[in-house]
Amino acid sequence: MKPINVGLLGIGTVGGGTWSVLARNREEIQRRAGREIRISMIADKDLAKAQRLAGGGATVVADGDAVVGHPDIDIVVELIGGYTVAKDLVLKAIANGKHVVTANKAMLAVHGNAIFAAAQQRGVTVAFEAAVAGGVPIIKALREGLTANRIEWIAGIINGTSNFILSEMREKGLPFGEVLREAQARGYAEADPTFDIEGIDAAHKLTILAAIAFGIPMQFERVYTEGIARLTREDIRYAESLGYRIKLLGITKRTPQGIELRVHPTLVPARRLIANVEGVMNAILVKGDAVGATMYYGAGAGAEPTASAVVADLVDVTRLHTADPEHRVPHLAFQPDRLADTRILPMEEVITSYYLRMRVLDRPGVLADITRILADRTISIDAMIQREPGEGEEQVDIIMLTHETQEKNLNAAIAAIEQLPVVTGQVTRIRLEALGRN
Repeated sequence: MKPINVGLLGIGTVGGGTWSVLARNREEIQRRAGREIRISMIADKDLAKAQRLAGGGATVVADGDAVVGHPDIDIVVELIGGYTVAKDLVLKAIANGKHVVTANKAMLAVHGNAIFAAAQQRGVTVAFEAAVAGGVPIIKALREGLTANRIEWIAGIINGTSNFILSEMREKGLPFGEVLREAQARGYAEADPTFDIEGIDAAHKLTILAAIAFGIPMQFERVYTEGIARLTREDIRYAESLGYRIKLLGITKRTPQGIELRVHPTLVPARRLIANVEGVMNAILVKGDAVGATMYYGAGAGAEPTASAVVADLVDVTRLHTADPEHRVPHLAFQPDRLADTRILPMEEVITSYYLRMRVLDRPGVLADITRILADRTISIDAMIQREPGEGEEQVDIIMLTHETQEKNLNAAIAAIEQLPVVTGQVTRIRLEALGRN
């Protein structure tokens, strides 16, 4: 049978891993796909590097248009990244009748609706397992393995850089800035780490997961996003003493009022499996009504873990290459005409529990003033720590865990607490999720 010809856009870290995995496991992959899959064209600006990696096994060009327009290319693998050039090349590939495999979560989160619509109209497939959690097959699990379930919620550690930073802060007691520099030195964080530490990368991935879980369009602009740059080692230590660990989580939930879409630091009970995921690893909890809670764990980045997902998509697309488009698994799990315009909840309407840390003057009646403000807004306290001041100290930390309340109630309470003359500075607020059976 005629081989499937693949055009590779970008042969950097993941592209190089894809080339290596395909070459090393060629026979095994062919047995699974039913025909040979070979990269016959590569586009990369660094021609010398691309030619060296290809070793004469593929045609190397500098222009991506030459790949997406070539009549012999069946599948285009986009590993360039970014929002603009990648999107243009993907849309050209689709217009030319090429199937597409991509690891580009940013492009899909922002332009996915247009890309999937174009693919549907042209009768081609866009596969994107590698776009979320690297080598962890979470997309296939949601689209196919859990298709019998009504998904209730997803909570995931989906950015390895931030998880490494929080793990190191907890284990070594180091401040954020020092651990960030270590992450950059190890190659876990970019020179400009904004996407990772401010939660943007996780928000891209959560956008994709929510769309597949709930059958809604991509809505990146509606994800509430809060990063880890303001977390302190003191808060990590206090959380630990209360039986919790702090993780940057992407959370999406189905509620009667709408769907939650949020990325932020979160206290998680230390006994939960996901709380014990350390370093650069990823983990995603998915709660379905029939199956209950399931967890998917593994390497969320890296050359070969991500290449594993890319090649798996290549095998899937190869199997479906001649299939009737109407009988393929839909891009977002639900049939395109059945996507729902479900309301996305603004953050102020989200209901959850909270960790609060307040720096106050050591005066009589302070605690009574704070608890009265919380009670006036129907916020009840679940646990509390009040540290005794050291010798000569006039200020002390008060730490509280609240029961569930609506975010807007807590916002009002924090504003009132910060107006108290005995409270110094801003109140630190971190959301808390039990991530239990319910």
